[in-house]
Amino acid sequence: QVQLVESGGGLVQAGGSLSLSCASSGRTFSTYSMGWFRPSPGHDREFVAAISSTRSTTYYAESVKGRFTSSRDNAKNMLYLQMSSLSPEDTALYYCAKPRTPLISAQSLNTASRVGSWGQGTQVTVSS
Repeated sequence: QVQLVESGGGLVQAGGSLSLSCASSGRTFSTYSMGWFRPSPGHDREFVAAISSTRSTTYYAESVKGRFTSSRDNAKNMLYLQMSSLSPEDTALYYCAKPRTPLISAQSLNTASRVGSWGQGTQVTVSS
């Protein structure tokens, strides 16, 4: 069973930046697309960002496009989410997500139903 451990959350003022990390156990990290999700009204966990296994393609929710950047280091089994221009609406518990199979592309990893493994989450709080 893969383990995903997020870190980097915290309290930041509106307009500030934070960088989240997710460490993955196991030897198959480089073969999976990976994603970030957060809860939102009406959604248990809403898509935030996804990145392909080869790092060549990224996808973002409209609400974070241009402000958030997802990256990964396959040699270190690490996933990252750089967040800037944060607003109070970004306050949430951010989850690292691995899809159920390596066949699920980053483009398709936009719904929680396709996630096979979750991290425990890291809290991001943005004050106004």
